Amino acid sequence: MNTRVGVVVPTYQEAATIGEALKRLHDLPIDDLLVVVVDDGSPDGTADFAEKAAADWPAGRRELTILRRTEKSGLGRAYIAGMAAALDAGCDLVIEMDADLSHPAAAIPGMVERAAEGADVVIGSRYTTGGQLDADWPLSRRLLSRAANFYVSVLLRLKLRDVTAGFVAWTAETLRAIDVDTINSNGYSFQVEMKWRARNLNATIVEVPITFSERAAGSSKMDLAVKIEGLKLPWRLLFTRRPRG
Repeated sequence: MNTRVGVVVPTYQEAATIGEALKRLHDLPIDDLLVVVVDDGSPDGTADFAEKAAADWPAGRRELTILRRTEKSGLGRAYIAGMAAALDAGCDLVIEMDADLSHPAAAIPGMVERAAEGADVVIGSRYTTGGQLDADWPLSRRLLSRAANFYVSVLLRLKLRDVTAGFVAWTAETLRAIDVDTINSNGYSFQVEMKWRARNLNATIVEVPITFSERAAGSSKMDLAVKIEGLKLPWRLLFTRRPRG
């Protein structure tokens, strides 16, 4: 059975990398591909660059659509909008991916294969066996990332190596069961709450190794507010009634 694959790419100020990111997706050996770029009103014209790229995509089994939002309302809201668009377009598998070239597009066919073998959620993992971080990643970021994963994994008992990963493939059935519209978290905490809900639904979650690269241009969107939300989230989830599976 042919799998319709949707890739959701949230953007804010990613004009320098969006063209190359879309080219790498276009060149993937996937027969039926939809890419949804969700732009939060980037002042640098990211959405315009994506529109220009869309003109070069041939009609047929590859589609590129751009959702232009008028305000910057956070990573989680962007992903929810993109996931809804992918599901409405009939995608069987929906993949989250950054626009800054940190996530290797070449890993997507392998993630699709693992889903076809029965996984409900496939995480492109920096910390599972074989996974790697870019050598250019500063030590401070390495320590923060490792500490965040340890903190969340222990508190929520998720038994995952890369809980905060943002390169994740979800089956359509799992996204519908999670009821993504009801996710309360924004920012990078969205990634944790999604995996927590999937685990509570007894979803089959697997991690596949990737090499996580330093962003090719621009700056990280992880500000103080995002970090504080990340610290609070596990405690909020612990005292929240578990979603029904």
